Amino acid sequence: MKKFLYTAPNFTLPDNSGKIHSLSDFIGKWLVLYLYPKDETPGCTIEACSLRDARDDIADLGAEIVGISRDDASSHDKFKSKYNLNFTLLTDSDHSVIDLYGAWGKKAFGQVGILRKTFIISPDGQVVKVYERVTPLGHGQQVIADLKKLQSQ
Repeated sequence: MKKFLYTAPNFTLPDNSGKIHSLSDFIGKWLVLYLYPKDETPGCTIEACSLRDARDDIADLGAEIVGISRDDASSHDKFKSKYNLNFTLLTDSDHSVIDLYGAWGKKAFGQVGILRKTFIISPDGQVVKVYERVTPLGHGQQVIADLKKLQSQ
């Protein structure tokens, strides 16, 4: 596993309460940044719940989880509440940050939209792991295993 791929693109986006979050808020911590298509859809719900269930172990490894989609604050509120999600969800309504992370493009059947991707960002702001095609089921456990490997290098 590579120790360094590239510097993570900066972002500044609001969460469901309107609080603004930037990449710089996470300097000094590991960050699991996941980009997903839409709240309340089957794959996105499975992925979010997998990360929710793994969150304590991820936090024990010194990492935080942040999700980004185009959904608005109201949608994120409902999604977080319904599934007891214990991490931050950010709104990228114009998909500018999603573009920066290479997660906007052609999907199945020629549709264009958000591609499900996850990035592990080191405490110094470097992308050290990219999941190009996330399998939602068990994603949290996969992230835990990879964080442990990355931290042991």
